[in-house]
Amino acid sequence: MTRGDIVALIDRRNAAYDRRDIDALTALHAEDGVVESLLAGVVTGRPAIGEIYRTWLTAFPDVQIKNDDLIVDGDRAVQASILSGTDQGGLMGLPASQKPFRLPMVHIYTFGDGSITHERRIYDFTGLLVQIGVLKAKPA
Repeated sequence: MTRGDIVALIDRRNAAYDRRDIDALTALHAEDGVVESLLAGVVTGRPAIGEIYRTWLTAFPDVQIKNDDLIVDGDRAVQASILSGTDQGGLMGLPASQKPFRLPMVHIYTFGDGSITHERRIYDFTGLLVQIGVLKAKPA
């Protein structure tokens, strides 16, 4: 894939995320693609990847994403983002807290044959759980 192909694919991903289009998001991944996420662990294949998107967008239906510039090097890319929203749908089977969150995240992508073949999502999962009230932080 060319740099232009990768930029266009990530633009489609961002637009699909804005529309909350789980099918379009999932279709951007290779049939046997891999996603590494603290929430879901390591998952393989579009059905499992689709469930990650579904879980996230159900828990946080108002999530907004502010993306930094995409850095592309060969068949790999990195993008830092800040996600913000409210726990409206509950996460991990817990009741919704209605508490807001702000979550810096880094996406590391590998591409091949017109799709995302591997994606690693790096973020502070514990910090997210504290913000939405699942965990209590001990005062310093």
